[in-house]
Amino acid sequence: MAIGTAEYIWLDGERPTQQLRSKGRVLEFSEGKGPALKDFPEWSYDGSSTYQSPGNHSDLLLVPVHFCIDPLRGDDSYLVLCEVMLADGTPHKSNTRALLRSVLSAGAEKEQPWFGFEQEYVLLSEGVICGFPEAGYPSPQGPYYCGVGIDKAFGREVVESHLTACLEAGLMIYGINAEVLPGQWEFQIGHRGFSNEQGDTLRVTDEMWLARWLLLRIAEEEEFGVTFENKPVKGDWNGSGCHTNFSTAAMRKAETGLAAIQTAVERLQKNHAAHVLVYGDKLEERLTGQHETCSILEFRAGVANRGASVRIPQQVFAKKCGYLEDRRPGANCDPYLVASRLLLTVCAIDDAKVCAQNPNFQACLTQKTETLAAAPA
Repeated sequence: MAIGTAEYIWLDGERPTQQLRSKGRVLEFSEGKGPALKDFPEWSYDGSSTYQSPGNHSDLLLVPVHFCIDPLRGDDSYLVLCEVMLADGTPHKSNTRALLRSVLSAGAEKEQPWFGFEQEYVLLSEGVICGFPEAGYPSPQGPYYCGVGIDKAFGREVVESHLTACLEAGLMIYGINAEVLPGQWEFQIGHRGFSNEQGDTLRVTDEMWLARWLLLRIAEEEEFGVTFENKPVKGDWNGSGCHTNFSTAAMRKAETGLAAIQTAVERLQKNHAAHVLVYGDKLEERLTGQHETCSILEFRAGVANRGASVRIPQQVFAKKCGYLEDRRPGANCDPYLVASRLLLTVCAIDDAKVCAQNPNFQACLTQKTETLAAAPA
């Protein structure tokens, strides 16, 4: 037998934005072969310290649902993503992955959905955005996007270490690039089109959370901060998003592609308000109609239009099939909620049918702030 470690990772109950938590455990594994999911036991923790339970009834369960190699600890070490459950085995109200499972089983899975997430974030050094002086501002935006050089790219050591870690972990990382704001970067997780690679919805959303956890841990070791705020610098600067690429089997077929995409866009327009409710905290600060966004108070779709709510890539329009890009989700969004909302809308699944399975899901789908409540019906 081999002795190894498992870092159990879960989402806490912090509002308005859930945060990642984790703790490590030493386990015994069979020698000579990698573990299976069943080899990681359930584990309990103190939910009263994570905004998820009262102190007089604090125990909650961590149920492993996805694991990968831990690139930080090395041999016989694993990262184990968990769902949070109550003692009776039902999902905790903060468990948005359980909502996504219900949406998939309610009919969305039959549509063979694919997702790809473009996660933007900003690096901080001693509390200051990398590339920004301690007082004032750097040169205006323009040279930083995909820039190279000490005066254009800031914090690359964290970005490269994160890419290497994601590859070693076996995550579905698609690529990386410097973004428009100084100190702002992006990584993508999702379907890559590799032979024999399964990019199902739960795997992609799970690996988005694992990639975020790895980013935070690597930045921690390098003594950098990471912010997923939607508008980290007010004024004439880009915000941070999590553009979401989405398709169904019908959208990917040449004979049905454009018609299916158009139907999806029409459904998204009718349900715009429901989407922006769950696409991230302070989303209105980013979706202003400027800096490559459409206003949160309107919905627009267009081919190759980065100022639209939903963009149809030029090559998709030319091929008459492919995917759409939902440009509304913010950097601090929950990928489980974004995927759930897209599937409910595009696949025409009744919210009430899903929420009937668990009343807590209704709260997940109606997260609000005063400003977002003003979005059009």
